[in-house]
This record gives sequence, structure tokens and C-alpha cells, in this order.
Amino acid sequence: MKNIALIIPAYKPDEKLLKTIDDAYTAGFSDILIIDDGSGKEFEDIFLKVQQMKGCTLLRHEINKGKGAALKTAFTYFLQNRPEGLGVITADADGQHLTKDIVATAEKMKQGGHIVLGCRDFTAPQVPPRSKFGNRITIAVFKLFFGMKVSDTQTGLRAFPKDVLQDLLSIKGDRYEFETNMLFFMSKNAIPFDEVVIDTVYIDDNSSSHFRVVRDSIRIYGLIIKYLLSSVAATGMDEIAFFLLKQFPVIEIPYIPQTFFAAIAARVISSLINYFINAKVVFGGKTNAKTLAKYYVLAAVQILISSALVFLLENIFDVKYAIISTVIKMIVDTILFFISFRIQHKWVFNTKGEKSNG
Repeated sequence: MKNIALIIPAYKPDEKLLKTIDDAYTAGFSDILIIDDGSGKEFEDIFLKVQQMKGCTLLRHEINKGKGAALKTAFTYFLQNRPEGLGVITADADGQHLTKDIVATAEKMKQGGHIVLGCRDFTAPQVPPRSKFGNRITIAVFKLFFGMKVSDTQTGLRAFPKDVLQDLLSIKGDRYEFETNMLFFMSKNAIPFDEVVIDTVYIDDNSSSHFRVVRDSIRIYGLIIKYLLSSVAATGMDEIAFFLLKQFPVIEIPYIPQTFFAAIAARVISSLINYFINAKVVFGGKTNAKTLAKYYVLAAVQILISSALVFLLENIFDVKYAIISTVIKMIVDTILFFISFRIQHKWVFNTKGEKSNG
């Protein structure tokens, strides 16, 4: 695998790391980057053996920084020291990625020039329940919120062409969430990717994994959680304002139905709240004229669609009470929320020339 580096982050590894390295070298990988992510002195013997193995370069973190940080260290090293490099393959240190699958992932990247994900078959009987359940949930989330079809969102076997590595270094996250944030980044920027089917291997029910279910799951879903909380806050304000304006029509404008006025006024209030939370908290960027203009173009279209649908349904069902109108509006806006989510993620807060953080 000329000019392709194999990257293996390692935290408190065992002898399976040595076998993975040996098999990879035999298969043609002569540039293998191992990152000791602060494993400690008790694992020094393993890493001394790593240093003596053919084709290996050992990079070290003095303390444990997380898988994402380890990958970033390796990406940076590759960019700085491999000017002729074509790309990198990332694999895990626990022996769960077979050599033939690592090779297949590299070959796929060479053929297509795209990012490649090595995807496991989660219907296989040997898959631990927590992995099967977690992947199903994440697949559904990606499809619903991002319109991105990924067969294995948690795979550590991935291939990256050299030209995407610098962008990947700008992505937030130092632990397991970094791998998920990469997928967010790919979705947001419409970066093409390929998949290859790999063997599903779990050793001792995946007991060697350092994944912390609660803490790392929160990190992984952090972006989505912030999106949801921002939307819930704005939606709550929108629905309350709409109800009050319908119940107590202090302003009446000729030829404009009260439903339209209430919906528009409520949305102006809630949209300002939503915009600033999204810009400052969710995306971690700065508010500016371009994103504000895009946001309100989307908001204006959404207001018109929401108001028209609510008004239409009110007349179809001959609605007499403000509370019923509010319920109808909540249903309509829930449907529009998922559409708006994708548009905000891929267009509103994705200004060209500005670095994206997933």
C-alpha cells in the first residue's frame, strides 16, 4: 500500500495490537502510525515492541486525550511528514478489523478517491446487543435529521484521502464524538463517501472497548441534543406567543386573518431566539449578515407554509377555539421542523469559506 498510512490509536492495548501490525505489514502496509494515547508505564513493554516492528512509527500522548485527539495527532503527522502520501486508513487496536478488510478499504479509496467507511453487518448473531441497538438508533437519527444513509455510524475502519485531512482537523471533539462529528461534517458539506462491507468481529463481547456508554453517548449526540434544545426553546416560545395572540387579539389588521398575524408575530419572537442560540451555541460560530439573511429567508418560507396550512385546516375542520388551532399548528410545525433542520445544517449555517465544526 504505497503512500497510504495505516493509523491505529491505542489506549492500554494488549498483544492483539502487535498481531494487527504484523498482519498489516505482511499485507503491504509499510507506513503504520501507532498512537500511544497515554496508556501508562504498565503498557510500556507493548510499545517497546511496537517501536521495534517493521514499518512502525510510534507517536505518544503523555496523558490520555481521547481517540479523536489521537487521530488528529496522526493526521497532523501525516500531513507534515508524508508529502507524497495519498491518504490514510484508520483502524482499531483491539483486533476487530481484519487485515483483508483494511486492505479492501484502502483499495476502495484508491479506486474512487472518496472517503470510505468499513461497514459491519449488525444483523449478525455475534453482535453485542448494546452495539446493535446503538447503531440502529444512530442510523435512524442520521437518516431523519441529516438525510444521510450510513450503514455503520460507529465504525473505526475508515479511509481518508489526503485532501480532506486538513478539514477534518478543524472538526470539534477529542474523544469518540470526533468520529461522529466527521459524519456530520461530511453531511453538511455534501462530501461523497463509499462503503465496503467488512466482517463483524467482536472479541469477548467487546470487553476491551473503552467506550463509556452514558458519557460518550452524550458527547456523540451533543450536536443533535443542542439542536433539539434550541428548537424546543424556540418552539415553546412560538406556541405560547401564538396562543396568547389568538386568545387576546390586541391588534387587528384589516384583510389579514388573525391566525396569520398571530403566527407571524410569534415566529418573529421565537426565530430571533433560535437564530442566536444556533449561531452561538449549536454551531459555535459568529452571527453575521449572511447567516442572518439565509435564516430569515428560510423562516419566511416556513412561516408562509405553516400559516397557510393552519389556516386551511382551521377552515376544513371549522375550528372555533384557540387551543385547537394551537394543536394543529404544533403538528404542522413538527413536520416542518425536520425539513428546516436539514436546511439549517446544510445551508443556513454553512457559509462557504468559513470552517465548519460539524
